[in-house]
Amino acid sequence: MRLAIGRASAAVLLVLGLGDAGGGTIAPSVVAAQSEIGFVCHQMGAPIAGSFRRFDAQVSFDAAEPQKGRFVISVDVSSVELPTADATREVVRPDWFDALRFPRAVFESTAIRVGQRGRYEIAGRLTIKGHVQDVVVPVALVQAGDLTIASGELIVRRLQFAIGEGEWNDPSLVADDVQIRFRLALAGVGPI
Repeated sequence: MRLAIGRASAAVLLVLGLGDAGGGTIAPSVVAAQSEIGFVCHQMGAPIAGSFRRFDAQVSFDAAEPQKGRFVISVDVSSVELPTADATREVVRPDWFDALRFPRAVFESTAIRVGQRGRYEIAGRLTIKGHVQDVVVPVALVQAGDLTIASGELIVRRLQFAIGEGEWNDPSLVADDVQIRFRLALAGVGPI
């Protein structure tokens, strides 16, 4: 099945038309109105929260065989929202996301490890602004009626992705660590 997400975080993810491990098509399954991707960065020690309005997720997942699952999450970086209009305009420019040249940030899973009680570690490749890093994302899956809620957070280092170049390359101005938080409401995953 396929996830499609609605809001978002400062770094992150879109690849269309992927198949699952069995060769089937990944079908849409994210409830955008109940999903979000957000982030928190720190400028001169002060936390700044942001989000993305447009993102997509494609998921193939079976709780009976989670290791065969696949997650692809894509974020339209031009849809970023920060607390001020000036900051929102600035962050899509070349020193930051360079949204014209690199319109999407993408996470694509490579392995899923089962934890305890609905917890998983999803390893994969995160591509932002043309730079690729291997990451492991801790994810909790919880059944909420007909929906499955996938939530988690991870820390990325913005400088590994060339986010904040020029004068913004100084981590004393904007911290290198950025916390990404997500909550994806998935329809059609099946019982967890």
